[in-house]
Amino acid sequence: MAKTTPRLHVEALLEAAAEIALPKEQGHYLTNVLRMNAGDAVRVFNSTDGEWLAYITEAGKKLVQIRCEKNVSAATPPPDIDYLFAPLKHQRLDYLVQKATELGARRLRPVITARTIAERVNLDRMKANVIEAAEQCNLVFVPEVLEPLKFDTALRGWDAGRTLIFCDETAIISDPLQALKGVQTPAAIIVGPEGGFTEEERRHLKSLPFVKGISLGPRIMRADTAAVAVLALVQAAIGDWR
Repeated sequence: MAKTTPRLHVEALLEAAAEIALPKEQGHYLTNVLRMNAGDAVRVFNSTDGEWLAYITEAGKKLVQIRCEKNVSAATPPPDIDYLFAPLKHQRLDYLVQKATELGARRLRPVITARTIAERVNLDRMKANVIEAAEQCNLVFVPEVLEPLKFDTALRGWDAGRTLIFCDETAIISDPLQALKGVQTPAAIIVGPEGGFTEEERRHLKSLPFVKGISLGPRIMRADTAAVAVLALVQAAIGDWR
């Protein structure tokens, strides 16, 4: 299978001999952007049925259809690590969502904090970004994008069996990997807005038995940078980087 074979995420059931009519946008991409024709190969995947080698059987203006031929990979969900974050604006939010997907977050949930500026979240745009990242990075899984919650609401309904990790500038242990010793999945990460958590929010987090604060070093990071840093640390400590 050539490395240049395009990959598409599809919602349809994937199984041997399945005939799938692609949505208009995907059909346009294959036939008009990539100039593909009937008989050309494409890889398709979803989080349930894995990844399949398929071939274009119809490449018309009104219908682009593929036929699944061979399963090449099972669905591979990442470790059970959720990523909660205060929404950012536009391109920086796109970047954050894409990198969280690449780094193996299983679920993404916007959380509205006291200092959150971008309180309106375009979930459709988030979903498009996680799909694009999964397609480009050979992931055979797409993270679930969850509805936004207010900070207090998210904590009030928390499953105490899921450790919640947050970036704590005042953490007693300066080595984050040392601080994460003993933590296991399921787990979650929460990153605050550009202005950080308020003192009240920080006190609330520290008062909860399921919360673990870790340091991200001596420098103050932007929220999207912190997202990459903390996810990398957590994957190295308790995820699939070990």
